[in-house]
Amino acid sequence: MAKQQRIPKRSEVEKKYTWATEDLFATDALWEEALEAAKAYPERIAAFRGKLAQSPEMLYEYLQLSDEIKVKLERIANYAMRKSDEDTANSFYQGMKGKMMNLFVNIDSADSFSTPEIIAVSDEMLEEFYTKKPELTLYKRKLSKMRHFKPHTLSDAEERILALSGQIMEAPGETASAFRNADIRFPSIKDANDNELQVTQGSFIPLMENPDRNIRKAAFESLYSTFKAYKNTSAAFLDSQVKGLIFNARARNYESTLHAALDRTEVPVSVYHNLIEAVHNNLGLMHRYVALRKKLMGVDELHMYDLYTPIVGDADREIPYEEAKEIIVKALAPLGEEYISILKEGFENRWIDVYENEGKRGGAYSSCGDPHPYVLLNQKDTLDSMFTIAHEMGHSLHTVYSVRNQPVCQADYVIFVAEIASTCNEVLLVKYLLNNTTDKRERAYLINHFLESFRGSVFRQTMFAEFELFMNRLAEKGETLTADALCEKYYELNKQYFGDALTVDPEIAYEWERIPHFFYNFYVFQYSTGFSAACAIANRILTEGEPAVADYKKFLSAGGSTDPISILKYAGVDMTTAAPINDALKLFGELLDEMEELMK
Repeated sequence: MAKQQRIPKRSEVEKKYTWATEDLFATDALWEEALEAAKAYPERIAAFRGKLAQSPEMLYEYLQLSDEIKVKLERIANYAMRKSDEDTANSFYQGMKGKMMNLFVNIDSADSFSTPEIIAVSDEMLEEFYTKKPELTLYKRKLSKMRHFKPHTLSDAEERILALSGQIMEAPGETASAFRNADIRFPSIKDANDNELQVTQGSFIPLMENPDRNIRKAAFESLYSTFKAYKNTSAAFLDSQVKGLIFNARARNYESTLHAALDRTEVPVSVYHNLIEAVHNNLGLMHRYVALRKKLMGVDELHMYDLYTPIVGDADREIPYEEAKEIIVKALAPLGEEYISILKEGFENRWIDVYENEGKRGGAYSSCGDPHPYVLLNQKDTLDSMFTIAHEMGHSLHTVYSVRNQPVCQADYVIFVAEIASTCNEVLLVKYLLNNTTDKRERAYLINHFLESFRGSVFRQTMFAEFELFMNRLAEKGETLTADALCEKYYELNKQYFGDALTVDPEIAYEWERIPHFFYNFYVFQYSTGFSAACAIANRILTEGEPAVADYKKFLSAGGSTDPISILKYAGVDMTTAAPINDALKLFGELLDEMEELMK
């Protein structure tokens, strides 16, 4: 376990461990110039109002301008957001992000006419447009998607009002993020030698992995007792968020917020319910794993703060960042030279912001594709941190393949497939590590790590998905999301998912307050479906070799060129059935069998 270091200020972080935001804009002044130039876009867009059905040339010109705006705005947005995330307490960059959001709202407002106009074009006229101007077929997928939403598209004036409300709808998530990352402070704790340990969003999970149970318990209580004091504030954030989703869903004539969210990504609602049902049917596996953890830890009571520390603690070791990168390169070698070349490009050219600093956004993510992806880490030099690097670089390479193989209008892949490339990397990494150890204890440690990843990505995220569905259904009935209602449901779900072998501490009822994904609009279930699909894809790559790799690269390169269910079929996975989820749960059971055997 890496020792916790003093968390530095942003100015103290060595440059090579920071991301190269200068690749977006060399200076803040250049960003301001680009922002000012982009302020002309609302007027340019508005010039097309009422003209999109006049001729194929006019429609094509509008779509070309839309591509230009997308490219320019993504750079503007990514610079502002990356700089803001470096230090969420830096008011200058928070203000920059606010300017960017204002521009987005103005452009969306000016563009509110486009979808109603395009939907109003008859099928016959559109086919005639394609014939007269073949270049327009480049946008056939985009136009088809827009026309798919005809039952949920409003009048020009109504669309403009919804566009103007965009910044208001973002406010709950933005405010909650600032509260969690910049404002809230947790009491420090002390180790057995009376050394002070800082408790932050970034340090919390490493503290939960500490072999010293007293440290884990103290950190757990520090974090959640603080959140408990702000439970009503946190509930108000979520209540506002869900009310905004309900407003949009009802305004657009959707049956529910779930239908509205999944329709945007062309995923059947049945996929969401199939996931929860499949996991419910296999909760016995989760309960069995928790019972094994309790037995191996040799405790009379297993608590929530005991769930992250490795069962095979003496097989743990510190994995420095540079060593982790080398291991990842070897583990992902089955994906071929081209994939590894792009991976090294990212490692060597500061795509990654590595270490935690004061005020830095917590967690990890990959974002942006032009000129290259940007990866945020809060590296702790643990095994889990190495898996996080592999995970986020999986996202990044998915983006690179999509951007390099698809036109601007089709380069973006939807959320439903977003977690597959990242998790596939994790599965390949754990398989590599298992294949390169003969030590039974180390093998058990690695299997436990995979089981923990599975628990976090499938069982835990499905629990989150169920909680999110509960929140939305409760609010859709006209009820307020109070702190008491949220805490009661969250505590109940923890008891259901973890089973009787775990003492479900009352503090866990406040965990929902620290989960940013509840502001992502039905995002979390895709971790579970993505993990399941990734297990199937990784297994194909390792057993079939080049043909499976070729299929996988076709998947990576597809962007948004067709619907996500069809794109996944390129890689040999059909998510319209529960089969991938059940197969993944079967793998969990098999590894649990081996874990029990190894630990006898």
